[in-house]
Amino acid sequence: MTSNDNDDRPVGTGPLPDAAKPLHGERRPALVSLRGELLAVSIPLERDEVTLGRALEADVRINDSRASRLHARIETERNPLNGELRFKITDLGSTNGTLVNGQLLTEMRLNEGDKIAIGDHLFRFDMLDDIDREFQQQIHRLLAHDELTGLLTSKSFFSELRREAGRAEAESLPFCVLMMDLDHFKAVNDTYGHLVGSQTLEAIGAVIKRALRAGDVAARFGGEEFAAFLLDADYAQGLVAAERVRSAVQEHDFPAVRQDAAGDQTHHITISVGIAAFPDDARDPIHLIELADAALYRAKRSGRNRICAYRHSIAATEGPLPPRRK
Repeated sequence: MTSNDNDDRPVGTGPLPDAAKPLHGERRPALVSLRGELLAVSIPLERDEVTLGRALEADVRINDSRASRLHARIETERNPLNGELRFKITDLGSTNGTLVNGQLLTEMRLNEGDKIAIGDHLFRFDMLDDIDREFQQQIHRLLAHDELTGLLTSKSFFSELRREAGRAEAESLPFCVLMMDLDHFKAVNDTYGHLVGSQTLEAIGAVIKRALRAGDVAARFGGEEFAAFLLDADYAQGLVAAERVRSAVQEHDFPAVRQDAAGDQTHHITISVGIAAFPDDARDPIHLIELADAALYRAKRSGRNRICAYRHSIAATEGPLPPRRK
């Protein structure tokens, strides 16, 4: 499904008539995701015609195997009697059908609060003002991002990765997937305590974000494992980005206070990275994750604090470098 916090406006087939364009603060039509990849996202319906479906050309893209390529259409029109806006949903001959409030439809008027089911995704048709939209965005951010690091959750990462894979396939663009794991993180908890361990993970999230380019997407997979995908990046660019992450983590001073000592202290930790590339290694996004994970485990087995590409012929770091000491 194509949407994000910064620009989730679907591109329709034409603008609303001037008289129908909403004023600032006025309640405007939107679909609120109740079940599916972008839980709690509100998708504005700011065009007179918006298509929903699995195809890249759909205005609201739904990554769902049970959704047809062009599944349904929502139209906005002006009531000629009283000037009020009216909304209509039409099924576009989908394989599995479109349901509104549990009723299979061909065409139906939409009312506020109606629930639309397409495949395994469920949306509520709502009229939202600015406060409503901001509330929905805040809820989505809380659900989509790891509370400790601020990075995406693994579920949100997979949603974004599938969308990027579809775009890359359609436009013949490369991208890389990084799988990353902190080295000997258990020793941090054992030496400094779990509070310092949590502070270290929080700082790692910031270090990874700074090391990547704007537009690249990073996530915490759980524990001390992280992932990222790099937009429009081939293997060579992926290796450069991975080295930026590896060296940034190694050089960073992480605050620490030993449980049996006083005064300000720092500690250092390293990270191992595995890389896989689209389309060189695989075209399926889940397979890419698995291949990058295999490369990560090779980096772990060969000494840690290094980068390994899934393709053995691709150069990577030769061996671990000693952490910087003050």
